[in-house]
Parts: sequence; C-alpha cells; structure tokens
Amino acid sequence: MNRRIIKKILEKKHKEFCASITDPAVRAMVKENAMITGGSIVSLLCGEPIKDFDYYFRDKATVKAVANYYVAEFNRLNPEHDIKPEVVDGANVDGVDDGRIRIWIQSAGITSEATDANYEYFETRPEGEGQSYVERLTEAASDVTVKEDDNDSDKPAYRPVFLSDNAITLSNKVQLVIRFYGEPEEVHKNYDFVHCTNYWTAWDNKLVLRPAAVESIVARELFYVGSLYPLCSVIRTRKFLKRGWHINAGQFLKMCFQISELNLADVDVLQEQLTGVDAAYFIEIIDYCRKRQGEDPDFNVTMPYLCTIVDKVFGVCGNPE
Repeated sequence: MNRRIIKKILEKKHKEFCASITDPAVRAMVKENAMITGGSIVSLLCGEPIKDFDYYFRDKATVKAVANYYVAEFNRLNPEHDIKPEVVDGANVDGVDDGRIRIWIQSAGITSEATDANYEYFETRPEGEGQSYVERLTEAASDVTVKEDDNDSDKPAYRPVFLSDNAITLSNKVQLVIRFYGEPEEVHKNYDFVHCTNYWTAWDNKLVLRPAAVESIVARELFYVGSLYPLCSVIRTRKFLKRGWHINAGQFLKMCFQISELNLADVDVLQEQLTGVDAAYFIEIIDYCRKRQGEDPDFNVTMPYLCTIVDKVFGVCGNPE
C-alpha cells in the first residue's frame, strides 16, 4: 500500500474516532495532540489486517483528559461491575510520585466490559488453570476490540472495552496508550524495534516513513534499537517470530546486555520492566512478589522463588508456595 492511501486511511480513522467523543474539550485536545504509530502502519504497508491503531498523545494534559473521559464512560456503560477504575495522577500503587497518569483498578489491575471475564486472583483457582484462564480473560476483550463493524445498536462505537494501568482499549480497533506521551521522537525512545517507528501526526496530517523502519519491514527482520524495557523486548520477540519475522543473534545480545544492567531482584524494577507484556500473567507474578515484600521489607526476587511462581501462574508443573 502506498503512502497516499495509508495517509488517507489514518486520517479517516482519526476523524471517525474524534467524532465519537461527546465532550467538546476532550475532542479538541485529541484532534490536535494525537499520533498513530506502531503496528498498524506496518500492517498497512504490508497489506495485512490491522489488529488495532495505537494512539499516543503529545502532552500530559491530553493524556489525563482522555483517561478521565474513558474511565467515566466505562463506568457509565458497565454499571453492573463491582470493580470501578479510577484515574490517578502522579502516584503509583506505593504512593511514590512518578509524574505519570495511570488507571488504578482495585485488586485486579485490568478489567473489561465482558461480564464473564472479570479478573480473579490465581489463588482462588485450581492449580494449573493459570494460562487458560488468562487467555480466556484477554480474548474476551480482544474479540470485541478487533471487530471494525459493530452491529450491536445498543453499544456505541469506540467505547472502552478493556482497561489496564497503561492503556485503554476501545472497540473498533483503537488502543489509547497513556503510559508515555510527548513528541514522536520522545515516544519512540520507549520503542524497541525500528520497524514500529513510522508514525502519523494528527496536528499536521503528516505521515513519516523512516527508511530504516521500511527496510526492516521489507526484509521482515527485527532490528533492536535499544529500549528502556529490554526485558519486555525479549518477551515481545515471540509474537514476531510466530508471524514469520527473523532476528539475528546480535539483536538478542543487545537486549541481553541491557538486561544485564538491570537489578531484576528489585521488585520495583521487575514490575517496571514487565510493562506492556501479557499484563494479566505478570500482574499476578508481581502481586506474589509484593506480598512477600510486605512480609519481609528486605525481600529480593531470587531465581528459585521466581521459578516457583512463574510455573504456578503459567500452568507448568511445580510446587506452589
């Protein structure tokens, strides 16, 4: 697909999305401060189906306004949910001000509009059910998210269907990332693979196709450019390999070297590094670590302990604590 057509598709998608926002102030902020980047542009270039359009925003004020709007919409559209998400500005779960906007969801960390997919702790479920349970949970939301044509007249388009600490998933293939914000160059500092760094900006209707990104896409070869979250990058590599992409050993070495500079025994560092990957799985792993930390303030994650809880959560045979 050529540049002109891709640009028209992204422009049309953005207009439709903005038109769905009923609050004039929020709509105006989104119109002027949004960009689309990541996998959707890769899919358009390759002529492949789009999973979702990843939105980022230029400033914190827009992120906060968007988060407040869609959390309120979620609560309005799902009055039967016991879990009521809230927007938190500048503090994480431990009360440390980190200057970011996040969605706080009591106990769970994630929630969706699917009434049979409310998150439950793994301790309440039979041993070995962890993997199948999380897959059912996440698929319940994604099944709604990926439908471009929503024929249910009782449910509005671009409604929030899945919320996490870092992002808001809407129906009609839109994901709003609230974890990061800034100009494109600033946002892409958090990106790991170069092929995802093409972008479209709403404020000037400009599509930027970076030569290195296009070359990577044509070759279907992963090229690691460095990330704040190398552990996340290693885990994300699995999905690209399943799609027929390739990666050389040198790219793994880059990621491993960055990981070696991290103190993953520190629960805070481990939690930060797991941002954005298989959220339901890793929320539970971090929860186990937090509980141990509450019992022992000097607790650090060890390999034997991590192996035990990973095997429990992912459904591998092992002895749960």
